[in-house]
Amino acid sequence: MGMLGSRKTSDEAGDAMDLRTTIKMLDELGELKRIEKPVRTVFDVARFMRQFDSGPALLFETIEGFESKVVSGTCPTKKRVASLMHIPEGILYETITHSIAHPVVPDIKGDGPVAEIKAEPKLTRLPILKHYEKDPAPYLTSAIVSARSADQKIENVSMHRMMVLDDRHVAIRIVPRHLYRLCELAKRDARKTLDVAISLGHHPSVLIAASSPAPFGVSEYGVANALMGGRLSLIQCTKVTATAPADSEIVLEGKILLDKEVDEGPFVDLTGTYDVVRKQPVVEIVGMMHRREFLFQGLLPAGAEHKLLMGLPYEARIWNAVRATLPGLNRVSLTSGGGGWLHAIVSIHKQSEGDGKAAILATFGAHPSLKHVVVVDEDIDVDNPLDVEWAIATRFRADKGLVVVDNIRSSSLDPSSDQNSQIGAKMGLDATRSFSKSKDKFEKARIPERG
Repeated sequence: MGMLGSRKTSDEAGDAMDLRTTIKMLDELGELKRIEKPVRTVFDVARFMRQFDSGPALLFETIEGFESKVVSGTCPTKKRVASLMHIPEGILYETITHSIAHPVVPDIKGDGPVAEIKAEPKLTRLPILKHYEKDPAPYLTSAIVSARSADQKIENVSMHRMMVLDDRHVAIRIVPRHLYRLCELAKRDARKTLDVAISLGHHPSVLIAASSPAPFGVSEYGVANALMGGRLSLIQCTKVTATAPADSEIVLEGKILLDKEVDEGPFVDLTGTYDVVRKQPVVEIVGMMHRREFLFQGLLPAGAEHKLLMGLPYEARIWNAVRATLPGLNRVSLTSGGGGWLHAIVSIHKQSEGDGKAAILATFGAHPSLKHVVVVDEDIDVDNPLDVEWAIATRFRADKGLVVVDNIRSSSLDPSSDQNSQIGAKMGLDATRSFSKSKDKFEKARIPERG
């Protein structure tokens, strides 16, 4: 992994990597827009987030009814993420893959900036946002949740949406992954609650790590620390057995009530459609700490930042899996039109007739939630939908290049799947040039620069 030596040292990049240094860096780069006019938490902030989606990060200076500021849109693109991580964009996948495989355990400190103020929990003190017209309540959308097994040997850190119920309770959406497994283990031990730390206000590295497909038993804090070059430190919560980043803006100490569920949703997820209403667990907030003048970090559901945080770690996983299968892998993209989750475009340097289908199968294996994948040649720009459509029009034959897998587990975010059983279908399109025809037949016509 010699390329990882391109990462800047602590002295070059600065000692801290948190939300505040992120804002400062973006401001210096001219990628921060300050919204000075007063705005409301109900829809106003979301409208600005949508207007500037994929553009500059936003710092809302005046939130009506609140003293704190709101920041959003720190990492909507891979280019910006790489810049904030102090690495070249070209080694982003490799860096994420290496950090998952080689996590670095962070130090646990007795104190930290987030512990400046300790207060009784009161969620209405926070400028929690309502984004869309059918939102049933304000939602926490950028929070990470950490929890440990009873024997303290297994720690999981993951991102979860949380619907505010009252000043001390939220409903948390838990999909059947690692936090769900910790809840099930707690139930087997006849426990009624699972301690969690809910933290807000982070450097993009922490959010990416919390979204990463690290194996069960690998703490995503270690992944984040590796991504940050060893700059992450944790603080031990005082009212629950859980840890949180010491440089967070806000930490809510909570207990998942394992025997209490409420209706959660509808919520707008990655696809921009409303997810179904489900019974989900309740979290009781038992403690709260925050910086003296804390910043609240917002994230627009179905916005570019949401898609990037969810999709980027899985792009890296697809990149790693296809590269292991085909030495000719070129690029990978989970498309915005597919919610950054359901559609993948993979470009390869084709060396044999079966390479396209091999890439399709490897991609599905790396990302089980994927619905459609298109494999193209290296001359196709995976980030240009017109280029990809052209490849399908000119190089794909349904009788030869179509791969359909039916009655298979699908994503809960796919409205076309069976939402109860999560059974759906997947399709792969091999839109690469056929070796049985002359390469000239597939060549793009070009006009020379000079006659």
